[in-house]
Amino acid sequence: MPGTLPLSGRDLTLARLRRALARREKIALTAAARRRIRASRAIVDRLHDDPTPHYGINTGFGVLAHQRVPASDLEKLQENLILSHAVGVGDEVPAEIVRLMLLLKVNGLAVGMSGVTPQVVDTLARFYNEDALPVVYTKGSLGASGDLAPLAHLVLPLLGLGEMTFRGRRQPARVVLKRLGLAPLRLQSKEGLGLINGTQFMSAYAVHCLLRVENLLKTADLAAATTLEAARGSASPFDARIHDARPHAGQRDVARNVRTLLARSEILPSHANCGKVQDPYSLRCVPQVHGAVRLAYAHARQVVETEINSATDNPLIFENGDVVSGGNFHGEPLAFVMDYLAIATAELASISERRIYMLLHGDTIGDLKVPKLLMKDTGLNSGFMIPQYTAAALVSENKVLAHPASVDSIPSSLGQEDHVSMGSISATKLLEVVKNTETVLAIEFMCAAQGLEFLRPLTAGRGVEAAFAAVRRVIPFAQADRLFHDDVQTALALVRSEQLVAAAEKRAGKLL
Repeated sequence: MPGTLPLSGRDLTLARLRRALARREKIALTAAARRRIRASRAIVDRLHDDPTPHYGINTGFGVLAHQRVPASDLEKLQENLILSHAVGVGDEVPAEIVRLMLLLKVNGLAVGMSGVTPQVVDTLARFYNEDALPVVYTKGSLGASGDLAPLAHLVLPLLGLGEMTFRGRRQPARVVLKRLGLAPLRLQSKEGLGLINGTQFMSAYAVHCLLRVENLLKTADLAAATTLEAARGSASPFDARIHDARPHAGQRDVARNVRTLLARSEILPSHANCGKVQDPYSLRCVPQVHGAVRLAYAHARQVVETEINSATDNPLIFENGDVVSGGNFHGEPLAFVMDYLAIATAELASISERRIYMLLHGDTIGDLKVPKLLMKDTGLNSGFMIPQYTAAALVSENKVLAHPASVDSIPSSLGQEDHVSMGSISATKLLEVVKNTETVLAIEFMCAAQGLEFLRPLTAGRGVEAAFAAVRRVIPFAQADRLFHDDVQTALALVRSEQLVAAAEKRAGKLL
């Protein structure tokens, strides 16, 4: 039976999310979070008839913030807010990211500064626990004032509106509510604003991508070590003394990982006096490049973990009764780090593609020959020429996607919202960079495994051999051209499943 992930609004981490998602844990508010939510709501209720205007409670929104709304219309105001903002377009947000949006929205409301009722939060948690997922669209958010359009679609089903996927079918929300034994809610003052103000669209993409990049950090080190063996490169650039002389943590960790993976290699000593002086940068500078990616990942993780435990709507309700308007919905912190992470992740693909290209040149050291294009009978066969084309195409696409969205802004709401983060664009393009990079690394494993075959009976390091065996269980040696598309998809599934890293660690020891 799955366990429960308690949400307090204060202590959610990427590691805890990884475990909860892997175990399909349910979510539930902590008792302390529930008390804070009730206390915040009580403050809002006392302000209904207050002659003083309070933004979002008894006023309009955005450029209409100065327009007072009568108490009798406050419920309709909140419903209209959701309806008017549900204008998302583009592709549908993947189900796994919609789940994260629900979870992170509940955790954000658990901070207890949004003024919503416990019933609203409980219903969102019920959606998550029942895997009843609102249909949300990728485009429409400017990354400030919150992720207004995506979050409006996320919460439309609370009103019995919009669509949901439930038990394998896309259905009207009102039908799903009925099957869950729920009735549509009538949102009270401040609730609509508390639901659609926030950064949970950006945050969900950031969390999802960070979890995938976390896997890629070790996977890229393993791919590089496998290629180093297949290319009969030198292990000397991974000497710990080199990296102690430039002690960036990421760089030292990568060098250590490669040394671990290469342990007990028979291939490396076989060409100790071959006359090669230095390898190309794509091999020699793996610790420096991969290590820099790790630094970017660590920074992004720190920012995102702060964000997902924050109150990111507006206005905020404080314990002493103050209602204060601010700008915690602005996505700039997320936009910056997602742009940075896209650049860093694109570099993992870029250096991987260069290693693939290098492997295609073949190797003529000693008695063992690695043929050009990694296949003996070329001319009749193209060998691994075209998988490299695919890798090159993905790397070039990543160069476009790595252009930062956060340097752009455009005014909206008649100038009231005059500077925005565009973090939603940072989010969606980051996911594309991650997917492209996974594919490039998959192609590298295909090519490196093919190259290692020509060096038999010599064996590679323990970690590399374990990864090679995992590849060979599902992708056979290529004697001649075949439908390499299928091999790419198989290798990609291996990369995404984390099986390659798991196999290497089981044989060689834990990687950093």
